Amino acid sequence: MIKTADLFSIAKTGVNASSRLLNTTSNNIANINTEGYVRERTEFKSQLNGGVDRGYTDRVLSQFAMNQLRRDTTNMGEAQAFLDGAQSLDNVLASEANSISGAITRFFASIQTAADDPTNITSRDSVLGQAQGLVNRVNTLGDFISVKEREVEQQIDDSVRTANALIKQIGDLNKAIQIVGNSSNVDTPSALMNERDLAIRKLAEYMSVETRPSPNSDLGIVVNLTSGESLVLADGTFNVLAIDGEPDLTSAQLRLSTNYAPPKANTTLNVQEQKMGGSLAGLFRYREEVLEPSQRDLGKLTVALADSFNTQNRQGMDLDQQLGGDIFTIPEFRGINYPDNADLSLGVKGRFTPGAGGDVTNTDYRIEVLSSPAGSPPTFDLQVSSLNTDGTAQLDESGNPITQTLTVTAEAGTYNKLIGGIEIELSSGASYSVGDQFLFQPLRTAANKLELATTRGEDLAFAKPLRVDTNAANLGDATIRSVTVSNTNVDNTLVNSKASGFNGLGDIQSASNLPTSVGAPASVLFTSASEFQVLDNASPPNIITTVTGVTDLKNLLQQAKDNGTAPPWPAAFAALDDYPGYDFSLEGIPKAGDSFDISFNTNGIADNRNAVELASLQQEDTVRQSIGSNGNKATFNEAYANIVGSIGALTANGQIELAASKVLQTQSSDWFESTSGVSLDEEAANLIQFQQSYAAAARILTTAQTLFDTILAASR
Repeated sequence: MIKTADLFSIAKTGVNASSRLLNTTSNNIANINTEGYVRERTEFKSQLNGGVDRGYTDRVLSQFAMNQLRRDTTNMGEAQAFLDGAQSLDNVLASEANSISGAITRFFASIQTAADDPTNITSRDSVLGQAQGLVNRVNTLGDFISVKEREVEQQIDDSVRTANALIKQIGDLNKAIQIVGNSSNVDTPSALMNERDLAIRKLAEYMSVETRPSPNSDLGIVVNLTSGESLVLADGTFNVLAIDGEPDLTSAQLRLSTNYAPPKANTTLNVQEQKMGGSLAGLFRYREEVLEPSQRDLGKLTVALADSFNTQNRQGMDLDQQLGGDIFTIPEFRGINYPDNADLSLGVKGRFTPGAGGDVTNTDYRIEVLSSPAGSPPTFDLQVSSLNTDGTAQLDESGNPITQTLTVTAEAGTYNKLIGGIEIELSSGASYSVGDQFLFQPLRTAANKLELATTRGEDLAFAKPLRVDTNAANLGDATIRSVTVSNTNVDNTLVNSKASGFNGLGDIQSASNLPTSVGAPASVLFTSASEFQVLDNASPPNIITTVTGVTDLKNLLQQAKDNGTAPPWPAAFAALDDYPGYDFSLEGIPKAGDSFDISFNTNGIADNRNAVELASLQQEDTVRQSIGSNGNKATFNEAYANIVGSIGALTANGQIELAASKVLQTQSSDWFESTSGVSLDEEAANLIQFQQSYAAAARILTTAQTLFDTILAASR
C-alpha cells in the first residue's frame, strides 16, 4: 500500500516547484537580450506518495533548427566576404576616373597627331606626356591591387586567429561542461552549453562545421569541418588552423595542426581552402578567382602594350637618326626558392622576352632542376610547369598539364627562353642541385613597376630606318609596294642570333663590317622579269644570291633566303633568327636591268612611316586572352574591357549569391528563434500562471497550518 503524503509535504513541494518555475521564467525574461541564450523550461513529475518531484531544468532546443542556422550562417559568411572583396575591386576598375582604356586612347591619339608632323618636338613631348599618364594610371591600379592583396592576407590572418581562439574556447567549454554535468543530476549546465553553442555558431561564420555528441555520453561534443577533419574532440583537445605560405610566404595557405601535449606526436593536414566554407572560403575565393587573376591580367596587358610599342619603336629611326630604342621599361622578376632547395641562397632571375609580349599568359611557373649541371658553361635539364595562381596545374585544351622540358645553360648573362614569353638567367652555374625548384610570378608586380625609359621626345622613332629607291634608269613599270623592318639588333660579329643587317653606324652592313665575304643586301637587280640578283654595297657589288623562277614580287629578300641559288643564301646569314631584318615588295612588271637600291634612311627625319605603324598598334590583336594554342588575342582596350567585364560578372553573381543566402539565413534564424528564443508574451503569461500556482500552494500550506492548530487546540 502506498503511503499518502500529508498536506505539509504536498504544499512544500508545490511551493518549491512554483518557485523554480518562477525562477526559470524570470531567468528567461532577464536574458531576452543575451546573445546565444536559449530558452529554458523546467519540467516536473508527480511523486507516487503525492506532491511533485524536484524537477529538471533544460534548454528548449531544436537541434535541426540550430544545425540549419549554422549552415546558413556559413553560406552567408562566405558570400559576404567574397562580395565585399569583389565589389571593392569592381568599383575601382570600372570607374571612368581610373580606367586604363581612356589613357590608352589618349596615348595613341597623341601619336596620330604627332605623325602628321614627325619633326615637331612639341608633339613628340605630348606623346611622352600621355605615355607618362598611361604609366601613372597603370601603376595606380597595380598598387591598388597590391594593397588589396596585402589586405586580404591580413583578413585571412585575422580570421584564422579568431577561429583558433573559438576552437580553443569550445575545447575548454567541453571540459567545463563535462565536469559540471557529471556533478549534478538536477539541471544541465545551460549557461556553459549556451556559450559553447554560441562559439560554434560564431566559428560557423568562418568555416563550415558539423557537430555530433560525444561517444562517451558525457555532454561533450565533437566539432569537425564538413570535409571531415576534426577541430574539437570530445575530451576538449583541439586542432589549430595555421597559416603557412609555401614557397610564397606572402600568400597564405591553411594547414590543420593537432595540439597534443608531449609525448603524443602532432600531425599536420592540408586543407582545401575554397571548399571549407564560411568567410575564410570567401576570402580565398576572392583572392584566387578575382584578385590574383585581375592582377595577372592587368600585368599581361601592361607587358603586351609596352613590349609591342618598344618592339615597333626599335624598328624605326629617331629624330637623332639613330635606330630606335625602348620607350617603356618592363620590370624583371626573380624566382622564389622552395624551402626544400639544397641552397636557399641561390637565385634565378627572369625577364619578358623582347618582342614576345603577345605570348605572355596570366600564368605562374614552377621550374625544377632535373639533372646535375655538367660542362663549361654548365648545362642541365629543366622542367617548366604552368600553374594557376592557387598553385594547381594549368591544363591545355585537351585537359593535360602544360609543361616544358628543355636543356638550359647556367651562366651569368645567358637567358634561356621558356614558354609563355619569358626567359630566365641561371647565374649560379654549377651550384644548382637536382630537385631544386623555383616559383616565378612574372605578372604579379608588372603593372606596379612599369616605367618610362626616356624623357626625350627625340627618342620616339617615327621614321623607318630604311629606304628602297627605284633606279631612275629602270625600264619596267615595277614600283615599290611596301617596305618592312622587323629587326634592328646590331651585332656585326653575327654571334648573336638576333643580329640584323644594320651596322649601328648609320648604315647597313658592308662586307668589311662582317666576318663574311659579302655584306647585307643593298640592292636587287633584275636580269629578267622572272630572275633577280641580291647584291651587297661593295664596289663593285658582290652577288649574295640569285633567285630564278620568280612568279610574284612580294618579299623579295625572303624569296632570296628560301630559294636563292648560285650562290645560295650565305649559311652565316641563314643561321640567324631574322636576317637582315628588312624586306620589300614590288608591284608591276620589271625588265632586265631594273634595280632597286636599299640604304639607311639618312636625313629621313620627316618620314612618318613608323609613327603610322606605332599608332596602328591600338587596333591590333596583341594581348593573349587564353592559354590555348590559338591564344585568342585582343586589342589593348578589349583586353581591359574583358578584365572589367569579368570582375563585374563575378560581382553580380556574388550579389545574387549573398541575397539568396541572406533569405535562407533569415528563415533559419526565425525558425531557431521560434523554438529556442524567448517570447515576452509567452513568458508573461507563464509568470502569471506560476504566480497563481505559487499562491495556491502557499494557500495549501496555510490551510494545513490552520488544521494542525485546530487539532492541537482540540487535544487540549
